[in-house]
Amino acid sequence: MSARSKQPIVWLLFGAGGMLSALIGWMLVFITGIAIPAGLFLSPDLFSYDHVLAFHRHWAGKAFAFAVISLFLWHGALRIYHSLHDLGIKSHTLNGWAVFGIAALGSAAAGYALLAIGF
Repeated sequence: MSARSKQPIVWLLFGAGGMLSALIGWMLVFITGIAIPAGLFLSPDLFSYDHVLAFHRHWAGKAFAFAVISLFLWHGALRIYHSLHDLGIKSHTLNGWAVFGIAALGSAAAGYALLAIGF
């Protein structure tokens, strides 16, 4: 019996991160980078410290922030992993551990930070 591949899990996270970035990534960039600083459509007070802290203390805010951060990291990790192959760097186990390890550590750090701010 052969060993099971871990690729379906990585491709699932890649696909979920790609879908999330396609659906809401552009909106997050527009809101945080253009609309709020320019005062378009939204109140400049919307991203005050108190409002952002209240959002991230709610369980739904924590879940949203964790999903966005971790899935974007995993999506980027697989893109970087395959881009290394396109650049002529052979796909070794070390490359996989480095790229996906950074995504895993980033996800763990995001989870820890979100839990550390309390509810």
